[in-house]
Amino acid sequence: MVAAFDRSFRLLVLPGDGIGPEIVGQTLRVVERFGAELDIDFQITQGLVGGASIDTNGTPITDAVVDQARASDAILFGAVGGSRWDDRPRATRPEMGILRLRQSLDLFANLRPAVCYSELLDASALRAELIEGLDILIVREATAGVYFGLPRGQAIDADGARRAYDTQAYTEAEIARICHVAFQIARTRQSRVCSVDKANVMETGALWRTVATEVAATYPNVALSHMYADNCAMQLLRQPRQFDVIVTDNLFGDILSDAAAALTGSLGLLPSASLSAPMASGRPRALYEPIHGSAPDIAGQGVANPIGTILSFGLCLRHSLGLSDAADRLERAVRAVLADGVRTRDIAAGRPSVSSAAMTDAILAALDRSSSPELTSNPV
Repeated sequence: MVAAFDRSFRLLVLPGDGIGPEIVGQTLRVVERFGAELDIDFQITQGLVGGASIDTNGTPITDAVVDQARASDAILFGAVGGSRWDDRPRATRPEMGILRLRQSLDLFANLRPAVCYSELLDASALRAELIEGLDILIVREATAGVYFGLPRGQAIDADGARRAYDTQAYTEAEIARICHVAFQIARTRQSRVCSVDKANVMETGALWRTVATEVAATYPNVALSHMYADNCAMQLLRQPRQFDVIVTDNLFGDILSDAAAALTGSLGLLPSASLSAPMASGRPRALYEPIHGSAPDIAGQGVANPIGTILSFGLCLRHSLGLSDAADRLERAVRAVLADGVRTRDIAAGRPSVSSAAMTDAILAALDRSSSPELTSNPV
């Protein structure tokens, strides 16, 4: 698979705000490590997004950066936002940078794994017997729904009262394509998909359930169940291991994936990938980012957990480069470091903690200790 890229890979790096530059900087050390080992020329360019772009360019993302993203093989994204930009109109807030990228590149499939490491059972708020062995993948539709629906806005009614409105809208095609992604991935896992909606009170939920059922008929070896979103939130706390793959819309996926991530002990541990449909090259357009925010309260202190961003690069190895063996090695290195008791502050649970750089040092050292099996391709 590497040969198909002529051993060259264009990576656009958008560090963003808060701890974004710190965790992305540590991850680039891992990128460099794999580039040297695999003889891949990672052609890295950097751009501004979020508050950093607002301060410099007056907008959360410029047309030039969106064009850079289209010309890249993948994007490594940090985090955006912070209180200093909270009072801006919604359309010009830092978060609009990532929303514009998702829509402009049609990154409709947001994959958010929630995996509980046995070494970190004491870091979760739930009892160990509820979360040990937890491995959930939430497949979230990311370019439609209420975040993008029109009309939206605020108005003053005739009586002078303020009113705000957003539109939740989905087409059959938008629902079907995200469901296909979920079922295809489920075939590589436990072959179970739970489709989450609010079919009892929402027209979009009713259509979602109908289309999900129709798509399921084309995957006879994958079991489909349905669940209302509020019940799913409760079940994630009561019995989270009942889930394998959850597929849901933009709004519910945003909320439920953060809830699932919290089960693992820290948002700082978990990666995500946002993928388009495969292009003519056979590869999707792709954006990789940790699921946590910019954490401005600890920005600049060098204590942020880089694991979520490092594992996001692991998803890049898997989904954009097709190097599953390399991705597996990186994930094993992270597990080895956690097994050795290395902890950043967010997962220390009263134990001594290390800096972002020291955590990355430990992961790089674990990679050095591991053998390098023959790499095989597994293109998306």
